[in-house]
Amino acid sequence: MTDPIVAALRELDSCAVSDALDTLGLPGAVTALSPRWPSTGVTAGRVRTVTAAPKAAAGPATHIATPLVAVAEPDDVVVIDNHGRTDVSCWGGLLAEAAARRGVVGVIVDGACRDVQESAALGLPLYARAAVPVSARGRIVQQAADERIQVAGVPVASYDYVIADVNGVVFVAADQAERVVGLARRIADREERMAEAVRAGRDVSEVMHDSQFPTVTAEEQKP
Repeated sequence: MTDPIVAALRELDSCAVSDALDTLGLPGAVTALSPRWPSTGVTAGRVRTVTAAPKAAAGPATHIATPLVAVAEPDDVVVIDNHGRTDVSCWGGLLAEAAARRGVVGVIVDGACRDVQESAALGLPLYARAAVPVSARGRIVQQAADERIQVAGVPVASYDYVIADVNGVVFVAADQAERVVGLARRIADREERMAEAVRAGRDVSEVMHDSQFPTVTAEEQKP
């Protein structure tokens, strides 16, 4: 059964959620990541974190993210913290195949990925700083999973929520999710009423004046 917060996020977009966070004075919007293939829908789910680190010891090692992907659940979004590093990939085609089979709905990399075409063929949304052909093997290992990380300066923990689309990536702390979603819905409703007014022929300078459609505030209660 889909988490009600995930279901609600799928009816919104990253801009409305970002605006809600702004209104509440909360962090969450990430400006450094973008979709690696042109997925047109909204990706929303529960965060599962992976922390990457340079390989320090000689000899074979467990490939990054494989332990987490092996136990991932439907509606999970794999989020990898490679500290913004873009000279080496930490997500590729085989991981994408395994993740899709587990029901993972998206992947977010604070760093680089590769095999973008394979994620696209699977319909697995993929967000990162860059795509490069350089393999993680012998270079990057998994340091931790399901621990608190930072993604482009935003603190993120497993079982927080995330929404991502063509505009970018926004994280929502689990303990603030109901509040943020409720506010985002009101913001989206205001935007739709404004769009309807423009479509009806009203001047955009009038429509966008706060006296006509006052800015949604955190204190307001929906009737």
